[in-house]
Amino acid sequence: MNRRHFLRTTSAGLVLSSLAGTGYFSAAAEAKPWRVGLIGTGWYGKSDLFRLIQVAPVEVVSLCDPDKQMVAEAARLVSQRQKSGKTPRTYGDYRQMLKERDLDIVLIGSPDHWHALQMIAAVEAGAHVYVQKPISVDVHEGEAMVAFARAHNKVVQVGTQRKSTPHLVEARQNIVKAGMLGKVAQVDVCCYYHMRANGNPAVCPVPDHLDYEMWTGPAPLRPYDMIPHKRWWRTFNEYGNGIMGDMCVHMLDTARWMLGLGWPRRISSTGGIFVQKEGKSNISDTQTATFEYDDLNIVWQHRSWGTPPDPKYPWAMTLYGEKGTLKASVTSYDYIPQGKGEPIHKDCLSEREKYPEDVTEKDIELHAAPATRAHMLDFLKAIGQKSRPVADIEEGHISTASCILANLSMQLGGRPLVYDPRKRVVVGDPEATQKLARAYRAPWTRPQIG
Repeated sequence: MNRRHFLRTTSAGLVLSSLAGTGYFSAAAEAKPWRVGLIGTGWYGKSDLFRLIQVAPVEVVSLCDPDKQMVAEAARLVSQRQKSGKTPRTYGDYRQMLKERDLDIVLIGSPDHWHALQMIAAVEAGAHVYVQKPISVDVHEGEAMVAFARAHNKVVQVGTQRKSTPHLVEARQNIVKAGMLGKVAQVDVCCYYHMRANGNPAVCPVPDHLDYEMWTGPAPLRPYDMIPHKRWWRTFNEYGNGIMGDMCVHMLDTARWMLGLGWPRRISSTGGIFVQKEGKSNISDTQTATFEYDDLNIVWQHRSWGTPPDPKYPWAMTLYGEKGTLKASVTSYDYIPQGKGEPIHKDCLSEREKYPEDVTEKDIELHAAPATRAHMLDFLKAIGQKSRPVADIEEGHISTASCILANLSMQLGGRPLVYDPRKRVVVGDPEATQKLARAYRAPWTRPQIG
């Protein structure tokens, strides 16, 4: 078997065979089903839950969402998907759901501004947690999340599932770690998707089925102007950190994982709303950020307008090494050698035949489904072994906080920021340090750490 054929046929095998004998499947093989709850029953919350149902014996006990229609529909779908056929209990307030203290696992698929309070409440209620990225909307929230996860000795997996994406696991093992790139001294990460909702809907009454006060929680209460699901909330800084916090966090996290990098030494960013000025959206439509490491820069760029430089890789990362270049995305990778050598191309794993229900699932990201399934199995393995998962909360915090710091640099005119995670300050910059924690809307209070 030649090298090219080997690389073509072993992508999924690397994810699984590298864990053979380590207890990877032990948690999933438990006779007693995991008791599971989901907070945030929208698009990706349901998607994560359905992937978990596919790979492990679970009983979905409870669902929570401030939108009564959304949670009711999720309960109906879960009753069809889970083995028991039971319909989960539904709640509008996650605190009431967690008060039952009857959950082994809580999945969090709510908007970003809720992640910190809900993750912390879940571990305090005795559950292990799978929380979507980015983990927080400010840096100090992330510090608190790590502290509470450790204090309660709970496994917290972050939904940065690129670390469990079969073709990217292969690229890391067979290209990067095998030395085929040589010394890597530059990484470009980017997103050129037109994903910035930018309408001008009129202010209107809140529909009866939505508890808008609860949906907003600790964030500023904006005038209600559209059902704030899936796309609309992502376009406001009140609830997240824009495309930087939504998309850069994935690619930055993947690059750090591939290269074994921790906190950047220094972070700077410039950008703003340069083109799409006509709507209500207040996140940047154009932004560049530099994450500096020793002898290496990771440079991010996004535009929500225009065309991508490489149409094959509109959301991607490129690792430039002295021996070759690796382009990678959620759907493929390409290795281009420097000088002589054979290029290598790999597409993402498809499991449509194994999981035919994927094909008819509304809004599913088919390319991401195998990665999320593997990510869930890694999460369960970590619970069973009392170990750290591949996307542990601390790693999720580093990637999330780095993106937040890039946004802070942009807000402060592009000046470089150096964050000290031990002292929890921006070194020599009291103004930036003040911005590490956002104000909470009363009566919600920020999580406190020592």
